[in-house]
Amino acid sequence: MIRIEESQESGTYTVRAELPGVDPDKDVEITLDRTGLLTIHAERSEEEKDKEHSEFRYGSFTRRISLPEGIKEEDISASYDKGILTVTAPLGERTTTARRIEVSKQD
Repeated sequence: MIRIEESQESGTYTVRAELPGVDPDKDVEITLDRTGLLTIHAERSEEEKDKEHSEFRYGSFTRRISLPEGIKEEDISASYDKGILTVTAPLGERTTTARRIEVSKQD
């Protein structure tokens, strides 16, 4: 499992994910579907060395995060530094407003 931190400040929503030991150019894929679900997929390959003991995890890792309403999808960006993937998304105005819905009576 990919461990994450989520935060929101100054009109920006940020997701930070721990992904040590991966090459972000080759091993990481980030997608956003039309329902606002962000998917982070990474693969870590095992080195071909003789080991007596290893607790490292290898293979495919996927994490899905529901983004808040109002995200400006076209301005989402990602960066990778020292094993941490950071995805930032600017927040726009919410498209829905609260309103009262009248109930009609059936005769």
